[in-house]
Amino acid sequence: MALPSSSSITHQQPCLNPINLYLNPKSFRFLSNSSPPILHRRRLPNVLRCSASSFPEKHHHTNPSKPNDVVELPLFPLPLVLFPGAILPLQIFEFRYRIMMHTLLQTDLRFGVIYSDAISGTTEVGCVGEIVKHERLVDDRFFLICKGQERFRVTSVVRTKPYLVAEVTWLEDRPSGEEDLDALANEVESYMKDVIRLSNRLNGKPEKDALELRRNLFPTPFSFFVGSTFEGAPREQQALLELEDTAARLKREKETLRNTLNYLTAASAVKDVFPSSS
Repeated sequence: MALPSSSSITHQQPCLNPINLYLNPKSFRFLSNSSPPILHRRRLPNVLRCSASSFPEKHHHTNPSKPNDVVELPLFPLPLVLFPGAILPLQIFEFRYRIMMHTLLQTDLRFGVIYSDAISGTTEVGCVGEIVKHERLVDDRFFLICKGQERFRVTSVVRTKPYLVAEVTWLEDRPSGEEDLDALANEVESYMKDVIRLSNRLNGKPEKDALELRRNLFPTPFSFFVGSTFEGAPREQQALLELEDTAARLKREKETLRNTLNYLTAASAVKDVFPSSS
């Protein structure tokens, strides 16, 4: 049984059109083809931009569930993609989700965040959000701080009222064979640093050396961190989340960052020749 009005996200090519890219030094924001580059960041009310500090030095699942386990999980469809290890603040005000929060705060504090939009519908792969801090406001709204945990795939819908509950199985990356994941992760980190450096230059900021982005993360959680920085491109983020191969995810991210770097290099050259055009 599929999710109501669900449709799978079609995996895009492993790169985005860099012409539609807006960057700032701390995160990468991708704009759709219909959106012109802007000089400010449109903030969703329930999104915290992820940063390297959102991730622990070593990422481990706190739930020992096995990949083939089937469990029931309440789902929260949102127009964003949560990655394992990322931090997400939410403000809960809709009645059915306030009911969900009352239940969760008395049980295991875990629910599924799953990407949904008006065009694509609701996807079948998401990420568990674990409530690590909460505040109940006077009007019965909730303010939550959640942390991404393991990924899951919806196998069947249990009920849709008062909120969506589904049976899910856990997703884990398959072994990547002979791939040198550490070397691949280091390449991705190098591209990210170069992108940040050139982005700083184009925005008139000092070209300081980027801090260590990987911060001792193993390749798999680092690949999730990189995916979390592709802000404004939720379909691409969803495609990265669904991949079950760390090497494939890192390679896709490297290609995206390489194309972005090529674009920024060209833009920087134009700025050098025509400084008044910046």
